[in-house]
Amino acid sequence: MSLDGDPPDSGPTRPTGKRGLPEMRQLNDAQTMRALSHPVRIALIEMLSLEGPMTATEVGERIGESPTTCSFHLRQLAKYGFVEEAGGGKGRARPWRMASLAISIRGHDDPEAELAADVLAGMFRERAADRYQTWLETKVAYPSEWRAAAGESEFAFYLTAEELTELRDELTKLLRPRIEERLIDPSKRPPGSVPVEMLILSYPLRPPADTPPDDTPRSAS
Repeated sequence: MSLDGDPPDSGPTRPTGKRGLPEMRQLNDAQTMRALSHPVRIALIEMLSLEGPMTATEVGERIGESPTTCSFHLRQLAKYGFVEEAGGGKGRARPWRMASLAISIRGHDDPEAELAADVLAGMFRERAADRYQTWLETKVAYPSEWRAAAGESEFAFYLTAEELTELRDELTKLLRPRIEERLIDPSKRPPGSVPVEMLILSYPLRPPADTPPDDTPRSAS
């Protein structure tokens, strides 16, 4: 699953041709974001995004939760449109799949939705930070080519808000075809490929000098 901050322009078609698969699910209401803000639910959609359809038992083995717990949370995720039945099987033996490939979290001008978006995005980022820390602690066990391929980059430069939006769009367009193609169709994954996580964070280091007082960003509390 990829997490983005912008809404989609359009969606591609599922390779099976059974139905269109939205390129991105835009979240902008507090209730739906709060429904997703649970560690088990986030773990479930992360695993289904990477590994494809799985039953409650199969995904539970991957994330360390019981089939009963996973079955309950999968039904809740389905209620809010995050996952759907993949067909075949009954009860806990029925497989589940993601209903969309990416999630866009946007609070906009609704304070309640903005708070829910901050909480949800923070949970995703904390999980990503934990995975990065695990990589740092275990990378000595990886082959040298993977240690050389992985890396960290940090840049600071001057842009307008419009230029930053354009840059983010360009990066998304560059990455998305490869991400989606290989998530949807395992046969497209080249031999030796493994799941890779890339975090792209972009934010201003200070408000513009001409920002009116009423528009000054609120400090976190």
